Formats: sequence, C-alpha cells, structure tokens
Amino acid sequence: MKWFNRKHDHLLGIDISTAAVKILELSKTAGRYKVESYAVAPLAQDAVIDNNISNVEMIAEAIRVALKQSGTRARHACVVIAGSSVMTKVITMSAKLSEDEMEEQIMVEADQYIPYSLDEVRLDFEVQQVNEENSEMVDVLLAASRKENVDERVEVLEMAGLTASIVDVGAFAMENSFVLLKDQLPDGDDEQTVAIADIGATMTTLNILQEGRVIYTREQGFGGKQLTEEIQRRYGLSYEEAGLAKRHGGLPDNYNSDVLGPFKRALVQQVARSLQFFISSSTNRSIDCVVLAGGCASIPEIDKLIEEELGIPAFVANPFVNMALSNKIKPQSLSNDAAAMMIACGLALRSFD
Repeated sequence: MKWFNRKHDHLLGIDISTAAVKILELSKTAGRYKVESYAVAPLAQDAVIDNNISNVEMIAEAIRVALKQSGTRARHACVVIAGSSVMTKVITMSAKLSEDEMEEQIMVEADQYIPYSLDEVRLDFEVQQVNEENSEMVDVLLAASRKENVDERVEVLEMAGLTASIVDVGAFAMENSFVLLKDQLPDGDDEQTVAIADIGATMTTLNILQEGRVIYTREQGFGGKQLTEEIQRRYGLSYEEAGLAKRHGGLPDNYNSDVLGPFKRALVQQVARSLQFFISSSTNRSIDCVVLAGGCASIPEIDKLIEEELGIPAFVANPFVNMALSNKIKPQSLSNDAAAMMIACGLALRSFD
C-alpha cells in the first residue's frame, strides 16, 4: 500500500486523535476550495493511548457516527499516523532511476536506513527535488513505520466501511494545511520561520516550518485532558460531564480564576519551553510567528497570552478562512472547530496532489 502516491477525488481526511475522530471532505472549483462535509465525533478516553489505537471497535463506531453526521458519500480516505511512530529520512539517489528501480534499490539497501527488519515495517518513498549539490541526483524522502501502526488504521477504516487510500504523517499533513494560512501571517512572507503549536487532548506537538517545510518536530505530554480532569476533580463531575462543561459552559464563577487561569499559564509555559528546546538546538535562533492549532487553541485569549509572554506575533489557525462552504455546513460550528481541524484539512488536501 502506498503512503504518498495514490489519488482519488474527494478523499476524506480522517484524523484519529486521543479525544475525537475528525473527518473533512473538500472539493475545488476554479482554484477555490470548498468544504463539502465535516464532522467531529468524540472518543472515550481509553480508545487511543499514546498515539496507539487500543480499541478498534470503539474508533470504528466513532467514524461511522462522524460519517453519518457529515452526510458524505465519499468512501476513500487519507488517515494520519503520529510523527513519533514514523521514521523519516532523506536519501539521495540517481535521477536516472525509474520509480521501480528506486524501489528495488531502496529494498536492497533498506537495512542501512531502517533499524528494523523489512518484514516488520511498512515503507514508502517520494522524490522531493533535484539535489542542490549534484544535479544528477535527487533527494528522496523515505518513510517507515512498524506494520501494526499502519495496519490498525487501515483496519479501523475498513470496519467503518471506508478504504484507506493514503496513510500520511502528522507533520506532513500540518505542512500541507499551512499553505492555507499564509495570508494570515503577520508579514505575509513565505520565508518566515513559523512555529505551529498543536495542542490536543494529551499531546502538544511543535512543528517548526521554514519556507513552508517542516524542519523540526517535538512532542510533549501536555494537553486539554489535564483541564478536563481538574474540572472533574474540582466540581465532582464525571469525565464526560467535565468535558461537556469545558466546551459549553455552565461552571461556577470561580472557574476562570481558579481552574482555567492556572491551566492557561501552564499551557503558555509548555509552548515557551518547546520553543526554547528548538532555539537551543538550532542554528536558526529566531521564530517570526506562532500559530496555535488543536482543541486548546480555541481557549479564549490564549493567543494574546502567548504573544505577551514570548514577544512574538501569535494567532489561532483557521484553514477555512478563504473557502466556500456547502449549504449543509454550519459556519459557526466549523469556525469553532477550525483550529482542531488542521491535520484533517492537510489530509483532505491530498485529493488535489
């Protein structure tokens, strides 16, 4: 099965995260994208653990619920796998080789690049560009992951009645959707160094992009689940009740000062710490802008707090700003979910490769 090179019209982007299944379908007419359908279906807290699928049946059911909510008829999908589960490497190969010859050579030499035996991994490659130092060579991106990581996602889609056409990597999906944010960058400059902090339920992933390409990724165990658990503990609610209260309100007056305030400060510290790791490990020591993605990006004023703390422009991602919407999409609902849909959007864009 190919990770990179299979094309279908109206490919569903499916992001299976710790807290929810997010699906998105895009179309394109005269150069403009349109949101055809989308849905978010929540997951029980033990369905995905540390980026690994632990309950296939539960996730398949959530996908079926999301498909029904969205009203989509698309049945081919692009699904994501976490960057921490994937080994990527750029190698150089002769530009004269055909794709089949490249594949043959990679298989012969795979043990040089991959620390596992070939029968334990799923492997794919994509030619990136002519090598800068030698025009007779090309840079080839190699991606490999343990079979179970890929096969579980293929299986869960099949159980939900879908076909997995592409398995993509989180960082590549984020890179893909970043193209849609360029108009929102403070200086509108493609050559900026931009940090995307994707703050999900249990994981904060920092992707640093330079000239639109991911050059650095770091994952930290921090996310919105900590806020949900604190609400649960403080107000004597179940986990599900706490999650609903977090999203829809109705908590006591002291919530903002006693619970949300400390969480926001901790979130800002996590982002600052992740950026510090990059700056200390890189020759490029400046970030021009911070983009906030993931469910926690919708916390009110979090972009302003990060901007004040870091002294760097920050904004909340919305990849749908310049898109048309089908009449079954509720604009306010999509706007509320926009920052959490960045990965799903990057996956859905694979329809147009």
